[in-house]
Amino acid sequence: MTASTSSVVKSSHRLVLKVGSSLVTNYGKGVDFEAVTHWANQIAALRAQGKQVILVSSGAIAEGMARLGWKTRPKEVNKQQAAASVGQMGVIQAYEKAFSTHNILASQILLTHEDLADRHRYLNARSTLFTLLDLGVVPIVNENDTVVTDEIRLGDNDTLGALVANLMEADTLVILTDQSGLYDSDPRKNPDAKLVEQATAGDPALEEMAGGSGSMVGTGGMATKVFAAKRAASSGAHTVIVSGHEDNVLVRLASGERIGTELRASVPLRSARKQWLADHLRVRGKVVLDAGALYALTQQGKSLLPVGVIDAQGTFKRGDVVACIDEQGVEYARGLVNYASSDVRRILRQSTAQVAEVLGSSFLNEELIHRNNMVILKKFERN
Repeated sequence: MTASTSSVVKSSHRLVLKVGSSLVTNYGKGVDFEAVTHWANQIAALRAQGKQVILVSSGAIAEGMARLGWKTRPKEVNKQQAAASVGQMGVIQAYEKAFSTHNILASQILLTHEDLADRHRYLNARSTLFTLLDLGVVPIVNENDTVVTDEIRLGDNDTLGALVANLMEADTLVILTDQSGLYDSDPRKNPDAKLVEQATAGDPALEEMAGGSGSMVGTGGMATKVFAAKRAASSGAHTVIVSGHEDNVLVRLASGERIGTELRASVPLRSARKQWLADHLRVRGKVVLDAGALYALTQQGKSLLPVGVIDAQGTFKRGDVVACIDEQGVEYARGLVNYASSDVRRILRQSTAQVAEVLGSSFLNEELIHRNNMVILKKFERN
């Protein structure tokens, strides 16, 4: 692949930033407030450029170990969970204090892989994160280490960062680590190791280059970052692996400077999303739309509201994929529906106010299908 002259971060609108445990806790000594403040300052600068940033932060277990006076990471899952519970307090307090100097609100989102595997919880997480971004809040995501049932190292935050990039259709995943990037061999053992400046995410050769375990306070080595890049690329997101010790690294990346390793997705973001919705998820039902709704969806980029729906066909649940068709059965779009078919039939042709009144406590969204959860298959032309 020919190397690009500009960082992918420069052209990115939505970023997922993953910061590793070693960076957050100064190699296990406890939350490094100076470092956290440095990243908060840079995130504030990126936001001023119009970029949206979702932060995935490790460090809860390492901070908990420091607070509890433990010198080595415990092997027992219950002790890891206890450390995470104690440490999460310190991590989130540090970020909240750092962002407050910029009058930026931060929020805490604790996820498990089950939240992203179950379609209902997936939709809830996605909706919440988009709402936070719309409100100007910086979401700080971590795995809910206090309740996960599998061994915690199976849920490393490199993977979580990639899953959040998939979830939010991010343009780029930036992984801040204590290494300069991916090398063609282990630089700790080979002084002639060369930095891989740019490659295609998912290239099998990258897995051979990636080393083994990471530091004693984290769970992810370079291999998890390579696999995370491959996962992020499945939805069209590029990945940048770069040292968090680089001065003003995020602002420099956003200005176009190429630092660290860029692992580029081979599928464009929009095409990947279209492929996922259009080809890989089974259509469970159909909604028949009037001409106004079809035009708003396909020509104006609007969400689908119940007022534009004439009929619902088939039986489907919230989170299922439904086709949007005209009265002749021609399909124009499909997407993830916010209501079950039984509720859709109750709110046909209703305004948002009427929908809220009809559904009462079951009212969840004013949109039947949000534009972010929809793919357009064909443009509707008015006669």
